[in-house]
Amino acid sequence: MRKLVVNADDFGFTHDVNRGIIEAHQKGILTAATLMATGEAFDDAVRLAKANPSLDVGCHLVLVGAPPFPATVLQLTRAVVLGRIRIYKELAAQVQRMLDAGLNPSHLDTHKHTHLLPPVLAAVARISEEYRIPWVRRPFDFPLQPGSAGWTKRIVSSAFRLVRGRFERVLASHGCRSTDHFAGFQITGCFDAAALVALIRALPEGSTEFMCHPGFCTEELRAANTRLKESREQELRALTAPETRSALGDAGVELVTYRDL
Repeated sequence: MRKLVVNADDFGFTHDVNRGIIEAHQKGILTAATLMATGEAFDDAVRLAKANPSLDVGCHLVLVGAPPFPATVLQLTRAVVLGRIRIYKELAAQVQRMLDAGLNPSHLDTHKHTHLLPPVLAAVARISEEYRIPWVRRPFDFPLQPGSAGWTKRIVSSAFRLVRGRFERVLASHGCRSTDHFAGFQITGCFDAAALVALIRALPEGSTEFMCHPGFCTEELRAANTRLKESREQELRALTAPETRSALGDAGVELVTYRDL
């Protein structure tokens, strides 16, 4: 049996991203989203989450990309090595903000996959256990067909797998759960409906999380600090395309949330 969680990152980033996520859920195949407690549109995302209880909401933990955090993962790595950032305290505060807002997150992931860094992973696994948020993203793409992703993304994705053994041992030691497979890193910002249909047809047996970044690109998003702008509308079109939903039925893939697994 093949089960698919379609999860949108960056809920709470901007209002137009929030609108795109809700449209992808209401009119497309999106089943889950992870909310940025640090996002400028956090309150709007909380309101939308409560108005759409069928959307499975998790926490998109942030340590990089906007003040007061380091701008890049490389700068974050340096700050971690030098002990300049209190990782657990910062991330736990983000989870607590969601809880205080009346949301009950079911899953955790990190902005820019920073939990691939061992100290960040240790904090995320501890939070998963202590806050009883069982699901943690395991960001190792299953192999795609040659040519379906750029060579840079394929190399980085392969490099991720070098830390996979230790990563999975840490999660297991804290009782964390993950889907059997993961997809989306290699094609972030560059997939259309045809590529998504091809991915659905290639899904392996078991459960898979597909990471995506839908949204509307208005002046708010254009002014934001992100490389994913117009591509969010392309992803939204792919997630809501009739042929995408048809592909799920044709391939015998069941759409699920983390709470269903």
